[in-house]
Amino acid sequence: MKISVIGTGYVGLVTGTCLAETGNEVLCIDIDKDKVKKMQDGVVPIYEPQLDVIFERNIKAGRLKFSTSLEEGIKHGEIIFLALPTPEDEDGSADLTYVLGAASDIGKLLTEYKVIVDKSTVPVGTANRVAETVAKETNVEFDVVSNPEFLREGFAVEDFLKPERIVIGSSSDKATELMERLYKPFVRSGNPIIIMDEKSAELTKYAANSFLATKITFMNEIANFCEKVGADVDMVRIGMGTDSRIGKRFLFPGIGYGGSCFPKDVKALHKSGKDNNYNFDILNAVIKVNDLQKRILLPRIDAFFKGDLKDKKIAIWGLAFKPETDDIREAPALYIIEDLLKSGANITTFDPEAMENVQRKFGDQISFEKDMYTAVENADALIICTEWSIFRTPDFSKLKSLMKEPVIFDGRNLYDVKDIKEEGFYYSSIGRQAVK
Repeated sequence: MKISVIGTGYVGLVTGTCLAETGNEVLCIDIDKDKVKKMQDGVVPIYEPQLDVIFERNIKAGRLKFSTSLEEGIKHGEIIFLALPTPEDEDGSADLTYVLGAASDIGKLLTEYKVIVDKSTVPVGTANRVAETVAKETNVEFDVVSNPEFLREGFAVEDFLKPERIVIGSSSDKATELMERLYKPFVRSGNPIIIMDEKSAELTKYAANSFLATKITFMNEIANFCEKVGADVDMVRIGMGTDSRIGKRFLFPGIGYGGSCFPKDVKALHKSGKDNNYNFDILNAVIKVNDLQKRILLPRIDAFFKGDLKDKKIAIWGLAFKPETDDIREAPALYIIEDLLKSGANITTFDPEAMENVQRKFGDQISFEKDMYTAVENADALIICTEWSIFRTPDFSKLKSLMKEPVIFDGRNLYDVKDIKEEGFYYSSIGRQAVK
């Protein structure tokens, strides 16, 4: 099939590349000329495991191409995916400027039947708005489908090629048949393609992300309470997670969730509720708790240094909001860095992939080191913000010899409390008693 993808951000690029992998002819459109040129030259503009391999393979095979011409994209694709930004507006709602702007432009260019697919995460009713916008510009037949993505950063290629389910919101038999044919190669193992109305599909994405964010936040609340009463959150997590009604996933406490999806989607659903005279009390609490959780380590750090962080050297391991990505959107590390800078601390950092993105934000206010051990040289304390695998089994003897003081504040509970005590570190983690 011939597919066009409008927008080559995280979702658009993964979507286009993975659709090409199953033999489709994919043309990706973006207005950024420099970015398009780099992709045409085989440069992947984002870090995502496995993406570079299939990206290169499909470019070489001629199945994956890039252009800045929207007109070319509309002519090419029988199915046109909109994978455009829906940034958070000041009031928490999703800004549909890019989506509706593209819809208007598409309407002006239509000459034959097309299926227009909302791949971006959008509020309930967006498919109707896109259809109305396109219809204002053309009399040509078209259909609008809602097809939300469920991609985990760090596992996006695997999630796309082997999805747990595919959700298609469509009221058109013709569009539904085309979408089912497109996705059939991805569900050969029997995972479902779920057909529903457009509004239900739109809400499914928001509901899923908001539920997972709630699960994370609830566990963080439990962790905070564990510290008050002397319980061990790891034991509580295991006890809860073995209940099949609850499950083991998303029960790991930490310093809050970040990224491009959970923060934005929770706020957007909360705002949609308000717009429809409904108050999501649970989501209001989730937003409030997560904002506090991102800074949960800071009072402990301040107390440890008796309120004087001026000129203290603080090392930070992990800057991305999660491992296996260079995405720093809403990353807890950024909030910690901002507050430490205000306290006069000197900060050195290391992250396997995200340092370039953080450097664009902080410039020379903080230092970026070539490896994890260089970052901790003469450090008064180490803060762990992202659970990259390379941080899980460090050489503790080397770490202790390099640091000015053996002090670790662990926002991701990477180490066993008994083990770290034997290594001679002061160790503060989430939901467990500090080791001194």
